[in-house]
Amino acid sequence: MTTPEWSVAFEVASAAELQALAEQLAHQLAPGDLLVLSGELGAGKTTFTQGLGRGLAVEERIISPTFVLVRQHPSTVSGPGLIHVDAYRLESAAAVDDLDLEATLAANVTVIEWGAGRVEHLSDSHLLVDIVRPTGGAAAGSAGEAAVLTTHFDDDGEDEVRGVTLAGVGPRWRGGPPALALD
Repeated sequence: MTTPEWSVAFEVASAAELQALAEQLAHQLAPGDLLVLSGELGAGKTTFTQGLGRGLAVEERIISPTFVLVRQHPSTVSGPGLIHVDAYRLESAAAVDDLDLEATLAANVTVIEWGAGRVEHLSDSHLLVDIVRPTGGAAAGSAGEAAVLTTHFDDDGEDEVRGVTLAGVGPRWRGGPPALALD
């Protein structure tokens, strides 16, 4: 694994805050950007992608691509579209290659859930997004940094605070992290 150029951590208190963070990030993304999302089941990877989609102004409702593996969301404006991939059931980088993501990478922002260790070869630069759902302690993020300690709410439908770590890898991200702020 390549060492990140930088990493930055956020604490989000709700699904709406997670989407707002992703929406801000989307305004700073460009065609060809690759985002690799990590986090346990239910951590908020698809929720994060919904915020990206809103920020990119793409068509269609964004839902998990678990059963179809890849969903394409064209832009409704002149910006890049969104390619949303779920690599959970893919066993190797070769299985990822069979999806032919290289054909759409240059013109779109590509988000790959469960892609760590399988998709980094697609681009010399990528943004690691690790979403940590609290379990009572710190966990190692995808960038090797300790995740933000968060407060855990009951599982009665209320939002849970999440730690979100962004880490930029490669030349695209050498300028430092995107300017993001939670209200």
